[in-house]
Amino acid sequence: MKVEERLLKYVSYWTTSDEGCSKIPSSDREFTLGRELEKELKDLGLSNVTLTDHCYVYGLLPATPGMEKAKAIGFIAHMDTAPDFSGENVKPQIIPDYDGGDVLLKGSGAVLKVSDFPTLKTLKGRTLITTDGTTLLGADDKAGVAEILTAVEQLIQEGTPHGDIWVGITPDEEVGAGADLFDLDYFKADFAYTVDGDYEGEVAYENFNAASADFVVKGVNVHPGEAKDIMVNAALIACEIAGKLPKDETPSHTEGREGFYHLCDMSGDVAEAKLSYIVRDHDKKRFEERLNFLRSLEQEFNQMYGEGTVSLTITHSYENMLSVIENNFYVIELARKAIASVGLEPISRPVRGGTDGARLSFMGLPCPNLGTGGYGFHGPFEHISIEGMETAVRIIKAIASNPVLPK
Repeated sequence: MKVEERLLKYVSYWTTSDEGCSKIPSSDREFTLGRELEKELKDLGLSNVTLTDHCYVYGLLPATPGMEKAKAIGFIAHMDTAPDFSGENVKPQIIPDYDGGDVLLKGSGAVLKVSDFPTLKTLKGRTLITTDGTTLLGADDKAGVAEILTAVEQLIQEGTPHGDIWVGITPDEEVGAGADLFDLDYFKADFAYTVDGDYEGEVAYENFNAASADFVVKGVNVHPGEAKDIMVNAALIACEIAGKLPKDETPSHTEGREGFYHLCDMSGDVAEAKLSYIVRDHDKKRFEERLNFLRSLEQEFNQMYGEGTVSLTITHSYENMLSVIENNFYVIELARKAIASVGLEPISRPVRGGTDGARLSFMGLPCPNLGTGGYGFHGPFEHISIEGMETAVRIIKAIASNPVLPK
């Protein structure tokens, strides 16, 4: 099956994860695609294929004769799509011989603009797949799933020598839970790659240190006509807290390795108000300084308005995988060699986000991230080219066919 055929099949499944649900999978609809992927792996002839009760799909392509001692490689992608935008009833637009210009998304009338996505110019002449503007596409990360399975199928058909190759498809990556129940006792790879980035020549191994930070403000609500020296307006205090954060350290003012505070949600009234932030920084020391600054605000406002007025809860999300990868750099060198072998310049940019690979790296599985060829994720401007996916397939095959032998 062609890689684009797999992608178009997979995006027809509604697998949006639910950020309001704590169970895994966060939505039972993810099982619909999970069952299909389980069947495909079995049909391809993989062994150890299983769909777990928590919607993780695993399979093993055993080493070819003579390659049994090579280090086992894993390739991992996620089946869920982001809750930021609808992933139901996806209607892809397929544009052969794309002219490199703006694209009308016919379902909504929105326009995919080159001025917003300059990489579109590099896709001129390719077959472009976009949304119709009413949903996201789901190439994040169903393109990764399609590329892994297509690469495995081609390795089998071509009889390419390889070591053990493990395939892992996770639920709930988009709500930060994809690695929570990943079974490394079952998935016996020595190292792995998530296939979940953009530029198909990228291997990324730096990501943010990340945490969520939630302020809860307790107020005193009385009739405004009798409020003098009694009322404590929680909503106004929440605005004061927000005003204390540096205005130029937000996502809209930062890039590269620059960190930020991002106010995701603000709600409340006189009696109670809430502020929900995510905090990000590549530098571990600067990241801790950011968290300590928020803790100092909690103390400051409790001194101003009374102990217990403001409470802060910080929840760590993931760490920068760089410290793990530096000790296993052969994983990066292998990927760069594979990328160069298909005629691309390997790129390693700091990821302004996180991946399942970051968490898996700290769980003992070195796991950088490979590009899929897709762009504009998490919204109606998501797009990918068939040629980019085909290149990603070739990179996966090149990695798999150059096994790392133990020293």
